[in-house]
Amino acid sequence: MGDDFSVYIEQLELLTFFSGYPLVYSIAHLIANSRSGRIKPFSDKLRSLLPYAYALTGTLFMGLVFRELVLDNVNRSFAPSNPVLILKIWGLLSILFWIPFLNRKPVYSLIHSFIFFFLILKDILMRPGSGSGRDYIRNDMKIYTISFIINVISLAVLILIYFIRTKRNRNTMTNTRL
Repeated sequence: MGDDFSVYIEQLELLTFFSGYPLVYSIAHLIANSRSGRIKPFSDKLRSLLPYAYALTGTLFMGLVFRELVLDNVNRSFAPSNPVLILKIWGLLSILFWIPFLNRKPVYSLIHSFIFFFLILKDILMRPGSGSGRDYIRNDMKIYTISFIINVISLAVLILIYFIRTKRNRNTMTNTRL
């Protein structure tokens, strides 16, 4: 039971960081595809920031993994028999979206995140209707909401950085013309 519970907790950690990204991706694309001409320049930038937001979330996850390595027993966190190890490695691969070659196509980040989204779908479809099955689904929905919030905040931070850099560059160009 102890091993099953620790595997479940590690799976929830992964879901917390990555499962909400497909929803954020979809909403961002809905905003970007809106017919309003006023936000057209912003919508193109929004699409290009999506892989960076996913990479930022992956970087936060990497911080959690390093914290576990330092504070917890290394043998427990990365034991070869740990079934969540492959998912952790897959989650850590999200930091590769900082590389310009990979983030040119935002759909790659969406494909990468579907693994974690499917874990939630699997729990919803495979858990029995018993009390414990409902508890699993309730936990998954809470984790999914938190993941959505984490991914929205990651995207919002990058949008804020983009606007600050754009404003600073405009001010610099205006000052050099004087």
